[in-house]
Amino acid sequence: MKQYEAVLQTLERLGGIATLGQLNQEVFKTEGCQWKTKTPFASIRRIVQTNPEIYRIRPGLYALVSRRKELEQNGFVAETEKDKDSKETAEFDHTYYQGLLLAVGRLKGFGTFVPNQDRNRRFIDTTLGEMRTYTVIPHFSYDELVERSSTVDVIWFNERRMPHTFFEVEHSTDIQNSLLKFNDLRDFYARMVIVADGRRREEYSKKIHYSSFYELVKNRRVAFMDYESLNRQYEHELERQKFDFVL
Repeated sequence: MKQYEAVLQTLERLGGIATLGQLNQEVFKTEGCQWKTKTPFASIRRIVQTNPEIYRIRPGLYALVSRRKELEQNGFVAETEKDKDSKETAEFDHTYYQGLLLAVGRLKGFGTFVPNQDRNRRFIDTTLGEMRTYTVIPHFSYDELVERSSTVDVIWFNERRMPHTFFEVEHSTDIQNSLLKFNDLRDFYARMVIVADGRRREEYSKKIHYSSFYELVKNRRVAFMDYESLNRQYEHELERQKFDFVL
């Protein structure tokens, strides 16, 4: 069996759609295919990017052309210039990147939480509620601060059930609203990250320097991460799991 056939077969086995990270985990289970290369993950990436039987839905998310109609009926629609600002695209992207953040957090050994109003949103073949490790947010502080935190898109918690990182995914809504939320939580020793399309970096840079956020800037409390970077780190964490020992 050729390598591209193994990738196609793996995609079919996974329901016609998968992240590149999932393919990197599952493709080697396909019998009859040998990967005689020092860079198999690069080979898989090349296959999904160039094979005409595979199309890209989002950064790091690929699907079979033969299953396209079925997938689109289930809400997995490839982003185009025409629909990039649509409500459906915004909702899909928000959930997709929340799911990647939950997956990375769990791979790194953190406890994870998403707001209850998002728990039934689907991430490929599961829900965000099934991916999070906490169904109830840990009561790590005063009621009003825990309540404020419970609306953050994704939270990673350390082993003491204290916040390690707050993430806000901003696809189309106002970044300023997330910065105001982070400002309310600035007394916690936790990282704060805006996750958005790379095209919004300039908007973030402008708004983070409003006088209201002086302390956030002075103490370097908030960072910006684009979607492509998040996807690469997700794939990297999955690849790390294959090593018996990590430096």
